[in-house]
Amino acid sequence: MNGKSRIALCDDHPIVLAGLQNLIASEADFEMVGTATSGLTALKLIVDKQPDIALIDISMPELNGIALARRLAEEAPSVRVMVLTVYEDRAFLKQALDAGVRGYLLKRSAAENLIQAARAVLTGGIYVDPAIVDRVFVNNTPRQGRNGDKPMMPALTERESEVLKLTALGFTNKETARRLDIGVKSVETYKARGLEKLGLSTRAELVRYAAAEGWLANI
Repeated sequence: MNGKSRIALCDDHPIVLAGLQNLIASEADFEMVGTATSGLTALKLIVDKQPDIALIDISMPELNGIALARRLAEEAPSVRVMVLTVYEDRAFLKQALDAGVRGYLLKRSAAENLIQAARAVLTGGIYVDPAIVDRVFVNNTPRQGRNGDKPMMPALTERESEVLKLTALGFTNKETARRLDIGVKSVETYKARGLEKLGLSTRAELVRYAAAEGWLANI
C-alpha cells in the first residue's frame, strides 16, 4: 500500500472528465484507479476496483448517478460516493443523501472544492457544496422556546446524541458500534429512539437537522 487515497471518476463529458483527472493528478495523496463515461461501466469499474471514493455525475447514460449510488450502497458499501451535478435544488440533494451519497458537489465550483470535499468525505464527513448548503438548510433551524431566546432541544440522552451525530456523518451502524465500543443492536436502538424524539424518519432529514445544529460545522 502506498498510502494514497484511490478515486474513480465517472462523467460522460470528456472535457469535464479531463479537468477532474488533472485536479486529482496534481495532488500527491490521491491516485486514479480509472474513469467511466456511462452508469453501467461506472458500476463495473467501482465494484471491480473498490476505490476509497467514487465521484459520479448525476446525469449519465444507462444508469443515472442516484440509481448508481443505490446500487453501490449494496454492491460496494465501503466506497464513499460523491456526486457531481448542475442541480442546485434540495430535491436532488435529498435523493442523493437518501441513496447514501456522502458528497454533493456542483460542477460550477468543482475546480475549487473537489479536493476539499474528497478529504472531508474520507474522514467520515458529509460534504454539501457551500453554494447551496445555506439555502438547503435554511428552514431547519432549531425550534425556539416560548421566550424566543433559547432553542427548545429534544431530550436526547448523551448516547443517542453520539449515535445520531455519527450517523449524520455517514458512519454505518457497525462503524458507529466500533467507535463507541457498544453493540450494533444498541446502536440501532439508540438511533431509533433518537430519531423518534426528533420526529425524523430519513437519513436526509437527520443530515439537515445535524447541519442546523452545527454538528457538521467542523468536518
